[in-house]
Amino acid sequence: MQHGPGEARRMSPPSPASSIPTRADPHTASADTRHTYVTHLTEDGVDRRFIQQQVGHENDSSTAIYTHVSDDFMNTMLHKALAPVLAPTTSADKDR
Repeated sequence: MQHGPGEARRMSPPSPASSIPTRADPHTASADTRHTYVTHLTEDGVDRRFIQQQVGHENDSSTAIYTHVSDDFMNTMLHKALAPVLAPTTSADKDR
């Protein structure tokens, strides 16, 4: 049905099945939403245990499945973790 200028459109209220929730709940969110939520929290440095509790997982390995961090983030974290091991040693360190 076409409406002319100035005519209001009448819409029926949405059915309960199509209504949009007003508050997101990580426990009932779609898989895509959970992946995004967990990834953003991880990249923002939020504690892994907190994230695990937020999405209702008993095991950290379950939470890891939802994490899809960027290559840049992964490289930065890997560099931080390996920096102490890969740091050049000085002659003073060799004398100990």
